[in-house]
Amino acid sequence: MKNLVILASILFLTSCGLQSIPTQKNEVDASLAEINNQYKRRADLVPNLVNTVGGYAKHEKATLESVIAARAKATQITVDPTNVTPEKLQSFQKAQGELSSALGRLMVVSEQYPNLKADTQFRDLQAQLEGTENRITVARNRYIETIKNFNNLVTVPPTSWTNSLIYHHEKMPQWDVAADEKQKIEKAPEVKF
Repeated sequence: MKNLVILASILFLTSCGLQSIPTQKNEVDASLAEINNQYKRRADLVPNLVNTVGGYAKHEKATLESVIAARAKATQITVDPTNVTPEKLQSFQKAQGELSSALGRLMVVSEQYPNLKADTQFRDLQAQLEGTENRITVARNRYIETIKNFNNLVTVPPTSWTNSLIYHHEKMPQWDVAADEKQKIEKAPEVKF
């Protein structure tokens, strides 16, 4: 009878997380794929944006080239959801951050050209880029949440017991703001009138 109680207890405890751990792992993979999808959408917009700005700002060659180079680098680095390491995630984030920075410089350049700002194609591309940046933010927030939920499942009892007995998943690396972005956040913006 004692063995039966122990066996029933083990079965009960191991049943905790049998479906929730793999389900949450799938959610993590899907949310990272959505981040990649939104970054791809942004990368696809960049050539059109560069060409439009280039038509008006031919002497801004260095800015345009830096955007093209950052896009090339950002599209070369991908993150495989099934094999994410903190180092790979950091490298991916850094490349995407460099593209964001280059695009920011491009938008500053565009402010110097009133005809460009009035161009409907440029305005449409700028609106699409802004919408894509918002989508990226939403996708990253979802990824952060799914990682938190997955990490809770694999580290908090009773599902962590199931994980240690059956799945052996490690805690996954969390999305983090790159060091250069942290500096931008920590430094208060200067406001001049």
